[in-house]
Amino acid sequence: MTKEQTKAAVELVYAVAEAIRSLGSVPSGHLYSRLMGHITLDEYNHIIGVLKNTGLVTESAFVLTWTGPKLEAK
Repeated sequence: MTKEQTKAAVELVYAVAEAIRSLGSVPSGHLYSRLMGHITLDEYNHIIGVLKNTGLVTESAFVLTWTGPKLEAK
Protein backbone atom coordinates (compact mmCIF):
# COMPACT_ATOMS: atom_id res chain seq x y z
CA MET A 1 0.00 0.00 0.00
CA THR A 2 1.40 3.36 -1.00
CA LYS A 3 1.45 6.46 1.15
CA GLU A 4 -1.31 7.96 -1.00
CA GLN A 5 -3.49 4.85 -0.65
CA THR A 6 -3.00 4.85 3.11
CA LYS A 7 -3.94 8.52 3.29
CA ALA A 8 -7.04 7.90 1.17
CA ALA A 9 -8.10 4.98 3.40
CA VAL A 10 -7.72 7.07 6.57
CA GLU A 11 -9.68 9.92 4.99
CA LEU A 12 -12.47 7.51 4.02
CA VAL A 13 -12.73 6.15 7.57
CA TYR A 14 -12.80 9.73 8.86
CA ALA A 15 -15.54 10.71 6.38
CA VAL A 16 -17.76 7.79 7.41
CA ALA A 17 -17.13 8.53 11.09
CA GLU A 18 -17.99 12.18 10.56
CA ALA A 19 -21.23 11.26 8.77
CA ILE A 20 -22.33 9.07 11.67
CA ARG A 21 -21.22 11.67 14.24
CA SER A 22 -23.12 14.47 12.53
CA LEU A 23 -26.31 12.38 12.27
CA GLY A 24 -26.05 10.95 15.78
CA SER A 25 -27.46 7.65 14.55
CA VAL A 26 -28.31 6.20 11.16
CA PRO A 27 -29.54 2.87 9.84
CA SER A 28 -26.48 1.08 8.49
CA GLY A 29 -28.22 0.13 5.26
CA HIS A 30 -29.17 3.73 4.57
CA LEU A 31 -25.61 4.88 5.05
CA TYR A 32 -24.21 2.13 2.84
CA SER A 33 -26.77 2.90 0.12
CA ARG A 34 -25.28 6.41 -0.08
CA LEU A 35 -21.74 5.02 -0.34
CA MET A 36 -22.27 1.92 -2.49
CA GLY A 37 -21.22 3.60 -5.73
CA HIS A 38 -17.91 4.52 -4.15
CA ILE A 39 -16.91 1.56 -1.96
CA THR A 40 -17.67 -2.15 -1.83
CA LEU A 41 -19.75 -3.80 0.86
CA ASP A 42 -16.62 -5.48 2.22
CA GLU A 43 -14.85 -2.12 2.48
CA TYR A 44 -17.90 -0.61 4.19
CA ASN A 45 -18.12 -3.47 6.69
CA HIS A 46 -14.40 -3.12 7.42
CA ILE A 47 -14.76 0.62 8.09
CA ILE A 48 -17.75 0.06 10.38
CA GLY A 49 -15.80 -2.68 12.17
CA VAL A 50 -12.89 -0.31 12.75
CA LEU A 51 -15.22 2.36 14.15
CA LYS A 52 -16.96 -0.16 16.41
CA ASN A 53 -13.66 -1.65 17.61
CA THR A 54 -12.37 1.80 18.56
CA GLY A 55 -15.53 2.52 20.54
CA LEU A 56 -16.58 5.46 18.39
CA VAL A 57 -19.70 3.72 17.09
CA THR A 58 -22.10 1.10 18.40
CA GLU A 59 -24.57 -0.94 16.37
CA SER A 60 -27.91 -2.22 17.56
CA ALA A 61 -30.67 -3.58 15.33
CA PHE A 62 -28.66 -2.41 12.29
CA VAL A 63 -28.60 1.20 13.53
CA LEU A 64 -25.21 2.84 13.92
CA THR A 65 -24.93 5.30 16.81
CA TRP A 66 -22.07 7.69 17.52
CA THR A 67 -20.63 6.99 20.97
CA GLY A 68 -17.38 8.87 20.52
CA PRO A 69 -16.59 12.26 21.97
CA LYS A 70 -19.08 15.06 21.50
CA LEU A 71 -17.82 18.20 19.84
CA GLU A 72 -18.49 21.29 21.89
CA ALA A 73 -19.90 24.39 20.22
CA LYS A 74 -17.56 27.35 20.30
